[in-house]
Amino acid sequence: MSQFFDYLKERGYVYQVTNEEEVRKGIDGDKPITFYLGIDPTADSLHIGHFFALMMFKLLQRQGHHGILVIGGATALVGDPTGKSDMRKMMTKEAVAHNVAEVKELAKRFIKTDGDNPALILDNSEWINIHSYVDFLRMVGVHFNVAKMLASEAYSKRMENGGLTFLEMGYMLMQAYDFVYLNRKYGCSLEIGGSDQWGNIVAGTELSRKMNIHDEGKSHEDRPDTFGLTCPLLMTKEGKKMGKTEAGTLWVARDKTTPFAFYQYFYNVPDENTDMLLKLFTDIPTAEIEALCKEDIVAAKRRMAFEVTKLVHGEEEANRAVEAAKALFAQGTDMTDVPCANLDKAALGSGIGILDLVTQVGFVPSKGEARRLIQQSGLSLNGEKVAAPEMQVTEANIKDGALLLQKGKKNFLRVIVK
Repeated sequence: MSQFFDYLKERGYVYQVTNEEEVRKGIDGDKPITFYLGIDPTADSLHIGHFFALMMFKLLQRQGHHGILVIGGATALVGDPTGKSDMRKMMTKEAVAHNVAEVKELAKRFIKTDGDNPALILDNSEWINIHSYVDFLRMVGVHFNVAKMLASEAYSKRMENGGLTFLEMGYMLMQAYDFVYLNRKYGCSLEIGGSDQWGNIVAGTELSRKMNIHDEGKSHEDRPDTFGLTCPLLMTKEGKKMGKTEAGTLWVARDKTTPFAFYQYFYNVPDENTDMLLKLFTDIPTAEIEALCKEDIVAAKRRMAFEVTKLVHGEEEANRAVEAAKALFAQGTDMTDVPCANLDKAALGSGIGILDLVTQVGFVPSKGEARRLIQQSGLSLNGEKVAAPEMQVTEANIKDGALLLQKGKKNFLRVIVK
């Protein structure tokens, strides 16, 4: 038997386990297990919160275990209420179908879908949408206690902030049934996911047990027991979620977040997060990571930012991001991969205040912060320090169709004026 479960724990992947002894046996055993990860296509891209769990998927698959990625074409139409204070905006069926196709392709950057031990990518609408409403409630709903559901963390925020819709109540039932279906059809015994999905994962293991007991007179020897394993949410040392920037969410799709912006985000994380990120997203031995962070934290951060960008965008794009950073910091002119925002030329008019500009394009979150940056000589326009908060930006400031904003030493935004 291997010690791969201990490796996952050492690197920071293991947070909650329904039965550690049995999960350890499965992961470390000589016989491969089948596991699955579910992702709801609530957008047409993946974000940083997804690829922590996808990385664990990749590691388990590389170890020889059989992986299934479930894209929630059905569950996305309901929306996961976990951790939400308001109901998610309902999506059209057409939007969900589009997102399913996009997410499937992006997921292939992380998991192997061809060659030896390829992963399956499935859409849960294939097995949920075939049931009528009444049939699904009779098959699944009968096993759920409403009082117990309302007490779960998955619904707590919605209950605290004005209540929960009946639509959202159905989400846990649907996700739990995913596990039952995969267990029966593919022998899937383990669900992995982020810690925010713990309640839904446990509901799946319990539903599987209850439905097997309920199926009296049927042999279930071909159905392995079901277990859950979560990884922690990707957080900073201060307890804040990683992946939120001033321009919004850090996306995997390059048309939403450029490889350069991706690289810059990770290069600019606080020093104390470098060790954690190197352990999670590289194969560098733990002792080597600890030594590198102790000896030269700047070099460690460069290595980490490069490796994470390579993981998501490939080595060529990661190298381009590094070169773009070098050129930019040397006051070069290659702006190909600098993050961009658009500004309507009409908004510029005869002039726009610098405070209005930087907040309107999302470079600085508030005018108050922008004013403080200017007073501390921390904001530049086209390579020159902004001297006063009253500065007006006009067409005369546009260079090659754009304005280049700089905050501090490392944060840039190219504002394209159309």
